[in-house]
Amino acid sequence: MSETKHKIAVVQMATGPNVSANLLEAERLVAEAAEGGAGLVVLPENFAFMGKHERELCALRETPGAGPLQEYLSQLAKRFGIWLVGGTIPLEAWDNSKVRAACLVFNDRGEQVGRYDKIHLFDVNLVEANEHYTESAAIEPGKETLVIDSPFGRLGIAICYDLRFPELFRAMLDKGMEVICMPAAFTAITGKAHWETLVRARAIENLCYVAAAAQGGFHISGHETHGHSMIVDPWGTVLAQVARGADTACATLDLDYLHSTRRNFPTLNHRRLRCN
Repeated sequence: MSETKHKIAVVQMATGPNVSANLLEAERLVAEAAEGGAGLVVLPENFAFMGKHERELCALRETPGAGPLQEYLSQLAKRFGIWLVGGTIPLEAWDNSKVRAACLVFNDRGEQVGRYDKIHLFDVNLVEANEHYTESAAIEPGKETLVIDSPFGRLGIAICYDLRFPELFRAMLDKGMEVICMPAAFTAITGKAHWETLVRARAIENLCYVAAAAQGGFHISGHETHGHSMIVDPWGTVLAQVARGADTACATLDLDYLHSTRRNFPTLNHRRLRCN
């Protein structure tokens, strides 16, 4: 494969409350992606733990730079020689009663090269499903975007509910973003209505790749997640997708194609408004 073409993968899970079992499942799926040639792998949001209540995450809170989940991600990246976008894990917050939903990025040597804390928190009532979500009860929002250099282009990180806020992606675009890596856990109802539309819209409007790794199945809370993890190209074409359950989806990321698309269809150069 040329220097501008890279195989990438998204991992889909149906995470439960048993951390050890979840980590074994994540390792199995990452191994599958790596053995298939993927050099960049994206894990879903809350890959290590999903309980009955958001506040249960606080029991797994780690200090930045030290903790079993951080060590696990580092070793996973190093062992398989991949760049790993580590879903989300709970890290210490300024508020001692809460956590940061942090997405850590590791290079193929197992070194942490980036951290993004989820900015937009999912506080909604889904009346039709009698479901109520209040992430802000346990999670402290981040404030900064993240765009980093990698062998796969400039990676921008977003998490789940962030997908609904296009200004976040424009801010990343202004930092040179070429590939969006997005761990997620969309609900079954919102996912069915909006997931694919929003993922493809973010790719089309920013002329970028999107690698969206989702939760997909039933959880101990009684809630159901939508799944449909996917990789989308800058023209909005879905290159690979997983419908339901635990699996991986792989596709080829072609930076030459991205650059030629931006050059030949220069909507990004035609912008008249900019994020402040």
